[in-house]
Amino acid sequence: MAGIIGADIVFGSKMPVNYQPLALQETDPFTLFNLDKEMVVLNDKPWNIEAKAHLLDEKVTSNKNMFIRNNGIPPENIDISKWTLTIDGESVQQKKTYTLSELKSKFKQYTYQLTIECGGNGRSEFNPPAKGNQWTVGAVSCASWTGVRLKDILDDVGIKDSAVYIGYHAADSHISRDPNKEPISRGVPMSKALQDETLVAFKMNGKDIPAAHGYPLRLVCGGWPASTSGKWLNGISVRNKEHDGAKMKAPAYRVPKNPVAPGEKVKDEDMKIIESMPVKSLITYPKSGAMIDLGKKLNIRGHAWAGELEVIKMEFSIDFGATWHTCTVEKPVNRLAWQHFNAAITFPEKGYYEVWARATDANNVAQPMLVPGWNPKGYLNNACHRIAVKVK
Repeated sequence: MAGIIGADIVFGSKMPVNYQPLALQETDPFTLFNLDKEMVVLNDKPWNIEAKAHLLDEKVTSNKNMFIRNNGIPPENIDISKWTLTIDGESVQQKKTYTLSELKSKFKQYTYQLTIECGGNGRSEFNPPAKGNQWTVGAVSCASWTGVRLKDILDDVGIKDSAVYIGYHAADSHISRDPNKEPISRGVPMSKALQDETLVAFKMNGKDIPAAHGYPLRLVCGGWPASTSGKWLNGISVRNKEHDGAKMKAPAYRVPKNPVAPGEKVKDEDMKIIESMPVKSLITYPKSGAMIDLGKKLNIRGHAWAGELEVIKMEFSIDFGATWHTCTVEKPVNRLAWQHFNAAITFPEKGYYEVWARATDANNVAQPMLVPGWNPKGYLNNACHRIAVKVK
């Protein structure tokens, strides 16, 4: 079943003011980040770590099971009493700087569960292989984020009619340690920046954001590639053009405008920026390799999401996609949160099975059963997830 994302088939407190979050890249990541021991390290310079499917069974993703995607070296010796956020750019009425305490006291606070997925989640399934961290299925999360709306901050600053894009700036260092280089400085169009759910966040799951996820301040743009949700946020530029920061130019976080053959080279001008993520789902229970007695029902569950859209239908198949059966799927707790699904499966006879999951979004677009169109960077693989089951 090459080309379908699946797990391995094996049967059987409050931070102090001067917090030093990530001083040594060589430190054990499981201790450093308080991770579940089953998390998978893909890269250590910089750290990139993903979850296995069953670790994402929680309705709200906890820190220990949340994927880590870094482009540079996180800041050290953070002093939150001196942390500021500066809003500038060609399209602001005035440049303005806020302290962390001012952000918390001046603006109304909101809490949303927001789905964040790496644009390269599922990259390992592309053929020919695409360069980059070989994510399988675990570079996705849906935590609860608390902060202030970016649109409220921008309203306080004053935005010119020329504004078309925002770009974020952060306190992490380039992997080369060159102070003149930003490791990543991406952004979103004003329409996304001004959504109610686009937050400048300072809490995750009711506590200070963990160091690996952007402490003390993070931009959160749910439903779009995680690269738009800048960690360690200390600046936002309001632009009169498409933001041109680090990792904004092709081929980074872009896909071909038109379908291309596997392995084909694509010109930069023939690429487009990834915006809303595609419809996708994940079986989080049971683990792949489950065993069950004939005649007993297998209860499955998981999550589904569709970028800016809602998932309106969830199905499963136990015959490699020949027939599909409906799952129960819950409404999202708020816009841009993932949705939970479940189903009870009865198998007709003994033997080996694969349970596939397929979500359909509000535009009636369903997940493909195989890896979708190849692209040079291995982005947006939303093929059906599957688990192996043996009935005895």
